[in-house]
Amino acid sequence: MLTRRSIYTFKTSVQLQQQRDFVKPALYAAASIAYSIISPKINLANKIENNELNIKKTNNEIELENFENLNKNKNKNKRLFKSLQRPKKNYPNHIPLFNYEKLLLFVGSSIGAFLHPERNEFIVALGESTATNRFLLQLRSDMLHDPIGREILKERPYITSNHLNLNKLKSYPENSFGKCYYNWLIRENCSPDTRVDVKFIDDEELAFVFQRYRQCHDFYHALLGLPVFREGEIALKFFEYLNIGIPFGGLGAIFAPWNVKKSIERERLFNIYYPWALKTAYNCKKNLINVYWEKIMDKDVNELRKELGIEIPPDMRSLRKKHISTIL
Repeated sequence: MLTRRSIYTFKTSVQLQQQRDFVKPALYAAASIAYSIISPKINLANKIENNELNIKKTNNEIELENFENLNKNKNKNKRLFKSLQRPKKNYPNHIPLFNYEKLLLFVGSSIGAFLHPERNEFIVALGESTATNRFLLQLRSDMLHDPIGREILKERPYITSNHLNLNKLKSYPENSFGKCYYNWLIRENCSPDTRVDVKFIDDEELAFVFQRYRQCHDFYHALLGLPVFREGEIALKFFEYLNIGIPFGGLGAIFAPWNVKKSIERERLFNIYYPWALKTAYNCKKNLINVYWEKIMDKDVNELRKELGIEIPPDMRSLRKKHISTIL
């Protein structure tokens, strides 16, 4: 049985259904109209972005575009030229190298030093090519943390015969370090003037640090009583690696003995001088780069060794002579 309420409810639902049926098509129609308006603009934007429009440019626009392209090419060429241009010198003897040249220097000098250890140019180049920035910065830091090291960095002494005054050293007492050094120079036929200047290390101060090590090398020879022939150099290089951290010294200690022709020399290195270097470097009380050798020439050499914790090794020349006499 139909009531007024049920009839009213039915009419209301019919009206709502009619409204829904009208709204949905209206929304679709509005969306279609909006898309038809926006779509061409979207397509136009895409074509502009992809350079698909053939818009005729004015002469001014063409000239401006050509000018911009020309500048881009010039800048590109400048960057290429700059990358190929050798860096400027940082100090008078400096020879700047590209990275690939540094690699070639290392490889070439390594092979040359192994096959021809008597040729100083290979030894010098290998020493510098293995002196990395990390090592040199650490060595400079060691000097900065030592009062004598700071003094050396400040004054930057350059060791020559005139600087040391060899005639004066000749007159020093026999037990002085200066006379010990002078006697070593005469016995080994060496001169402080033969030390080659550093040239492949880029930083000027780090170049001095390595130059200082190079020029003090003969002081270490005299202090330790080691000769300059190959066996003595290998033993000293190993000690320098342990005390100062010279990378070349470590490489020499590993590879150089295997190119020694006489097995007895290799045996002496492994059985006598390598153990001595390990013990002496462990007991040494100071990094020898921080010793101002020029200012202690009058010091008693034995007191100096005791002060530094240095123990001299067995005399290498005597051992060689003893071996020769046993053969004969």
